[in-house]
Amino acid sequence: MAAMAEGAGEPELVSIPATPRGLSTPEGLSTPPVRRGGAATSGAGTPVRRVVEGLRGYLEDVGHLTRLNPQDAWLPITESRSGNARYAAFHSLNAGLGFQALLIPLAFPALGWSWGIISLTVAYFWQLYTLWILVKLHEAVPGRRYNRYVELAQAAFGEKLGVWLALFPTIYLSAGTATALILVGGETMKLFYQIVCGPLCLPSPISTVEWYLVFTSLSVILSQLPNLNSIAGVSLIGGATAIMYCTMSWVLSVSQQRPSTVSYEPAKYTSFGSSLFSTMNALGIIAFAFRGHNLALEIQATMPSTFKHPAHVPMWRGAKAAYLLIAMCIFPVAIGGYWAYGNMIPPGGILTALYVFHGHGISRGLLAATFLLVVFNCLSSFQIYSMPVFDSFEAYYTGRTNRPCSVWVRSGFRVFYGFISLFIGIALPFLSSLAGLLGGLTLPVTFAYPCFMWICIKKPEKFSFSWYLNWGLALLGTAFSVASSVGGVWSIVNTGMKLKFFKPN
Repeated sequence: MAAMAEGAGEPELVSIPATPRGLSTPEGLSTPPVRRGGAATSGAGTPVRRVVEGLRGYLEDVGHLTRLNPQDAWLPITESRSGNARYAAFHSLNAGLGFQALLIPLAFPALGWSWGIISLTVAYFWQLYTLWILVKLHEAVPGRRYNRYVELAQAAFGEKLGVWLALFPTIYLSAGTATALILVGGETMKLFYQIVCGPLCLPSPISTVEWYLVFTSLSVILSQLPNLNSIAGVSLIGGATAIMYCTMSWVLSVSQQRPSTVSYEPAKYTSFGSSLFSTMNALGIIAFAFRGHNLALEIQATMPSTFKHPAHVPMWRGAKAAYLLIAMCIFPVAIGGYWAYGNMIPPGGILTALYVFHGHGISRGLLAATFLLVVFNCLSSFQIYSMPVFDSFEAYYTGRTNRPCSVWVRSGFRVFYGFISLFIGIALPFLSSLAGLLGGLTLPVTFAYPCFMWICIKKPEKFSFSWYLNWGLALLGTAFSVASSVGGVWSIVNTGMKLKFFKPN
């Protein structure tokens, strides 16, 4: 901030804040000239001259004018710009590590040891590179912040095409994940109750649907926190519990006696097509374990940004710390889980295998603690994955009424969303069978779209290394998405899918 000229005997003026909120300076606005004559404006220390000099210094410090939408000050993602690297680490860890990591050992029976580890390593560094792209593109155009994934897609691909490409995947990754968290969280609460209660449970314990309702009610209560920065503590709890239950899962698994019939031979198939689709499905399981890219721009939008102190610096610092911890969890889970159970690992992943094979050999206290950590993580993840949906609801409301949501309107939106997600989970329990197909359609959000965005916005020189790298990864990610979707269809056809409405397990 440029220093203010000191005037003898005049009161000190307050400097202009580093990040103006709710204001938008039109392009082309120039500093009005100051007349040198007149008693009111003469001298270097007059109030008008001091304001003009302060404004000039401010513009030199910022380097560009960020055109802010006043509506952003009313929305839960952007109403607080006090984020920092620690908050970015908490949110990125909570968004990037969850129950999907427990499913990674399911990919190894089809891939084997070598290809399983290679695929997991390649996917990890690939998604880390695309995350870096999103962080850098947040302020790729001077004077503009792309606060949401769809906004960046529109800037890269055009208004209509950007919405068409990015809207469905991001909605599914937010709303679909919230529904899945209700199902996983409710079922885990039921297992926790059965472990703690033991033989004292009544012949007719609480039903699964009732546990879904309990979990949803707790999630709705937590969702009353107003904005993304306000749930930083919740994200810290979510990330910490995910680290703990991932660590406990693989440590308890490798410390127990392996099943006598455990085998590490790659699965054999009757036809080349079956082998190919099974491999694609396994690669999809690995890819689905890496999540959170649809929230990267939203997390970065909570930070202040100037020319000298851009938001991408603390965001990337926090993201690096988070993904280092994520790597320290997913690789031991994958390797330890496959070593402990081999091809016998059940469809529910390492946590289900731990309960099935060692439910009587491990103390009930350890098992109960592990399941309770999963419940806490699901409650925390529900908050950050639902925030873009809350933001969309309020954006529609404020756009129609031109005023911020009241406490009651905001609370009503969140209660409605929580229980509509519960209704979808109960009414359509077979949606989990479509996870491979729908998940394949969302893979470009993580592995392909960021590379296309870099090419469209940054326009690297043709035939340069950056040009080849991004085109190659973008096309490979698109092909991977198509192959994974086809593999999901094959899995549905091969295993069958029963359309049972309002009949959850």
